[in-house]
Amino acid sequence: MRFAWRRVVFGGSALLALSHAGVARSEADSPVTLAAIAVTSPASVVAAPAGSGCGEGMIEVEGDYCPALPEQKCLRWASATTKGRCAEFAPSAPCAKPSIHKRFCMDRFEYPNREHEDPIVMKDWYEARDACGAIGKRLCTDAEWTLACEGPEHLPYPYGLSRDATACNIDKFPLNPKPELLRRHDTRDAEVKRLWQGEPSGSRDRCKSPYGVMDMTGNVDEWVVNETGKPHRSALKGGYWSWVRGRCRPTTDGHEEDFRYYQIGFRCCADTAPQATAAR
Repeated sequence: MRFAWRRVVFGGSALLALSHAGVARSEADSPVTLAAIAVTSPASVVAAPAGSGCGEGMIEVEGDYCPALPEQKCLRWASATTKGRCAEFAPSAPCAKPSIHKRFCMDRFEYPNREHEDPIVMKDWYEARDACGAIGKRLCTDAEWTLACEGPEHLPYPYGLSRDATACNIDKFPLNPKPELLRRHDTRDAEVKRLWQGEPSGSRDRCKSPYGVMDMTGNVDEWVVNETGKPHRSALKGGYWSWVRGRCRPTTDGHEEDFRYYQIGFRCCADTAPQATAAR
């Protein structure tokens, strides 16, 4: 049975309460949360290409998103006993429904979008949304995130068809959290530090999507907006450093908006600037 820490307001004070976690739709997800980390203002990282309509540190993503991709065929499983991680996929089949054209800006790295710095974690969906909004951005949608990760060829992994634990921070041995230590303010930080197996943003050059976005699978899970709103507005993409699917398509949508955990982060998106109309 899986449990989740939830914030409960009682007499004006925020407390931590243990409750049942939701069921994931497809991406294998993990446990729950603790304290929030203060929002920081990210420094500029890498300038977006001139004329892209994106701010510094962001990448313009433009392409056709497939809303109904046929199931990606696994040619070889990573484990003969557990069919959860595919070692090699066949090329994706054509989209089963009309594609949707999208153009938007996405942070190159996970928040705070600073190369060589650890991504911020332990923030719930509301806090992630507000952190992006505070700097004139927003959370990415599920569809935007998927397009930026898989590219025009609908790759299962951002770097190709074959799973590679040297390309992205994935497939590390998971450590078991100790709930009693996570409950206590005086032991929480040390327990999170013990569990942490994330890496600074941009540590692996090959963990790059076809659009040039870094660390989209593995490292830390990322909050996105679930456009269906069902069962929640919140969803998670990308998996984290442990033995989860860690692909572009799967989505975890079983966690409510006030859920957080030591391996959950996010990145920000933004609308592109309107394209100038050519003079007649």
